[in-house]
Amino acid sequence: MTNSKPYVVGIDMGGTNTVFGIVDARGLVVASNSIKTRKHAKFEDYINELCTELNRLITDNNLVDKIYGIGVGAPNANYFTGMIEDGVNLPWPTPIPFAKMLSEKMGVPVAITNDANAAAIGEMTYGAARGLKDFIMITLGTGVGSGIIINGQLVYGHDGFAGELGHMIVKRNNGRLCACGRSGCLETYCSATGVARTAREYLELTDTPSLLRDIPSDEITSKDVYDAAVNGDKLANDVFTFTGTVLGEALADFTVFSAPEAFILFGGLAKAGDLLLKPVREAMEKNMLSIWKGKVKVILSELKEADAAVLGASALGWEAKPVATPEVIATPTAVEITK
Repeated sequence: MTNSKPYVVGIDMGGTNTVFGIVDARGLVVASNSIKTRKHAKFEDYINELCTELNRLITDNNLVDKIYGIGVGAPNANYFTGMIEDGVNLPWPTPIPFAKMLSEKMGVPVAITNDANAAAIGEMTYGAARGLKDFIMITLGTGVGSGIIINGQLVYGHDGFAGELGHMIVKRNNGRLCACGRSGCLETYCSATGVARTAREYLELTDTPSLLRDIPSDEITSKDVYDAAVNGDKLANDVFTFTGTVLGEALADFTVFSAPEAFILFGGLAKAGDLLLKPVREAMEKNMLSIWKGKVKVILSELKEADAAVLGASALGWEAKPVATPEVIATPTAVEITK
């Protein structure tokens, strides 16, 4: 990093929205904006809009020629290759050479990783995971993602795809069909879309009175379920109990292979607070191997909803090189915050 270029850009591509921000060396998001991820049928049109809006943000804040690099968090993005290789929650054919295309259009180096990995880096650097060397970030949004930190290092595996915990199968028989092509994945039960799906099933299979019956079934969202639950709706509360129980059981299983000090929940669904946390913690402890009972915390992200992924992605921006290959990019760790 040179003094003449003291800023980086962080981009969080979610299944619904793409949020981007300009970040300084202290981790301050100077300015941010967003676009709809699924607005365009062609990826080229999406990236053109992204670059247009990003250039506008840079110009409006008088930061032309002051951007050192760009870091991107995106679904199924491979840190080693710079590609989105299998975007099951995205509307375009894959693989997509995202890092190369963005770098060419913006004229600065770009590094890319899985969106949940970016959130984990952001949380480790700026949020609830500061000081933790072993934790797992669970992102609860359109899908379920995860970023695994062991001994202060983000785990990528040999091919860049380690940590797809949202696609661990939690129901082997008659599980819900997942966008990945398998059935019974955690994502189909514990994502925002999974919550809405559970609500529709409960409405169909029970006669329980519910505020949700006033909403057309195919229009129910996780926010509708949350609103009903906080208003004392029994069916909606049952949906969160079911969702939290499935997630808590999964966290107990995840503990076995990396012994994390904490799970950090991030994303829109995590905003449900104790509606989700209570059954998660109860189910996790009930199913935890005895040597870890009472040792593993479940906590909420301390960063604003967009900031964890944007800040984590921006941390990659400081490491970005002109060519995104395994030989020239060092494994990212938490960036040191300037005092």
